Amino acid sequence: MHGKTCSTLSRRVIGDRYEDAARLYLEDHGLRFVRAKFLCRFGEIDLVMLEREVLVFVEVRYRRSGGYGGALASITKTKQQRLISAAHVWFAAHPWDTGRPCRFDVMAFEGDTVEWVRGAFDA
Repeated sequence: MHGKTCSTLSRRVIGDRYEDAARLYLEDHGLRFVRAKFLCRFGEIDLVMLEREVLVFVEVRYRRSGGYGGALASITKTKQQRLISAAHVWFAAHPWDTGRPCRFDVMAFEGDTVEWVRGAFDA
């Protein structure tokens, strides 16, 4: 499998499915798509969207159940810091966006439920 295990590949397929679902959900709620999978040395921003003039960095989380705290609880302080650092890289690479307000949202898929948390944490 060239260095990737079956479970890693299946997690990526599942992750892609939920990132696509999150994008469609957010577009249905008036946000405009900017970019998916923005990669940098700090990690990945799953989705970058626009809500009017606000740049929205979206973390997508899926958990089969609420065990171990569920999807929202999986976004630790360390993960938040990595996302904030990745957003700084975004602004460095996209200087025209530096004047925009921004926020960090979470799309949490847990079992059959979907929760969109606007402003899930602050930079």
